[in-house]
Amino acid sequence: MKALHGRVLVIDVGTTGTRAAIVTRDSRVKHVAHRTTRPDTPFPGLVEFDAAALAAVSLELARTVLEQAGPVDALGITCQRASTVLWDRSTGLPVGPAVGWQDLRTLGECINARAQHGLVLAPNQSATKLAWLLDAHDPDRNRDLCFGTVDSWLVWNLTEGHHHVTDHTNAAITGLVEIDGSDWSDHALAALGIPRSVLPRIVDSSGPIAAATALPGAPLIAGIAGDQQASLIGQSCVRAGLAKCTFGTGAMLDMVTGQTGPTAAGRTPRGTFPIVARSRDRVITWGIEAIMLTAGSSVDWLVEDLGLIPSATASHEIAASVPDTGDVYFVPALIGLGTPHWDYGARGTLIGATRGTTRAHVVRAVLEGVAHRGADLVDAAEAETGLVIDSLRIDGGMSANPTFVQALANSTGKNIEVAPYTECTTLGAGYLAGLAVGLWSGPDAVEGSWCPSRTVEPTGTADRTPTRARWTEAVERSSRWIPALSALDF
Repeated sequence: MKALHGRVLVIDVGTTGTRAAIVTRDSRVKHVAHRTTRPDTPFPGLVEFDAAALAAVSLELARTVLEQAGPVDALGITCQRASTVLWDRSTGLPVGPAVGWQDLRTLGECINARAQHGLVLAPNQSATKLAWLLDAHDPDRNRDLCFGTVDSWLVWNLTEGHHHVTDHTNAAITGLVEIDGSDWSDHALAALGIPRSVLPRIVDSSGPIAAATALPGAPLIAGIAGDQQASLIGQSCVRAGLAKCTFGTGAMLDMVTGQTGPTAAGRTPRGTFPIVARSRDRVITWGIEAIMLTAGSSVDWLVEDLGLIPSATASHEIAASVPDTGDVYFVPALIGLGTPHWDYGARGTLIGATRGTTRAHVVRAVLEGVAHRGADLVDAAEAETGLVIDSLRIDGGMSANPTFVQALANSTGKNIEVAPYTECTTLGAGYLAGLAVGLWSGPDAVEGSWCPSRTVEPTGTADRTPTRARWTEAVERSSRWIPALSALDF
């Protein structure tokens, strides 16, 4: 057997930044090279990016890291999910700007797809974005084009146009696959006018794919995952009941549920969504996802729009200067409420303020409001699956805020295990690629590598009922503020 170098190269493409790094056998992330790659917003609701420039930056960063670190055993890729690229197969050039996952231009098409074809699609999925791009650039469907999410586009460039693939985690987010995740859905393709010929081949999240001949040493591409799934395995959540929550601009709670897949597409009764957590040897491990629409962006609102605090990091010290919120509650519904409510017409609500309410009380209420929404996600995931989350693992920018983390422990009534890295996507993609080449022996080895930077236990009374009841009342006050938006259902 070939001797291993003990390291994996990872390319990690987020919404606003791209990085390459090395993940080592001892679960460390080293030699990080980063570049800001923000999308464009030409008009409100439109989000686009230059796919060719993104690929060029990704390969440049990868070459920089390889030059620093030396040969690697494999290459892993993780990326923003559902962003949509369409390119010409013969030239390898995009037909136009790629459409970002946040783009809302196909909102009406999602409504029509449900009414006319029974397809439950959201505008942040790839399905209607791809149909829109095809209508704009190939209305007669006679060009030889390739569709891909960002992972597909990167593999195409890394293999110099020889491989057109995506993995199960990214494919399942598009809205174009069968319920069991095994293949593309003929019904969805026919309804949206999408030729099967434009679609990539679906491969395992962990397994040998192709040599990245565009890089020195042509490392083997052996791991692909969407960002939240990469963060899930990056926090060593590999078996049923293990869960993580990433608190960034919004927040995503993901839980592993096992190898039994969903029986229906779309949102579950508790407001969660089935996801493919990972796949290996053509066996899919499933999970669920619960979503908070505004988390860290609520703190940004305090800084950038209200000017109430000088920076996001200052929120901890200011909030910690008071022992509680003074019975002030903030519902972080600046663009609506996600799981379990899914009320796009809800709006941010600050309630309970008195003449004695200070800046510190408001800042603390914002942090605790995000924590309460985190508890909502936990409650929904447990109720949906019947599984108990013994402790919640977290990453994302807000995981560095001690006041917030303590509030999350108190509102959930669970121990909070803070990840060793603010973002665990890179580590997760490294695990998937490393598993494929034997750098880790199996999922148990990944689970055993978990080493949180700290564990925060709940404080105060063990009875969360009165506070959570008060929170529920505050949420009710924030709901259905814009009835037309509250009527939307995706």
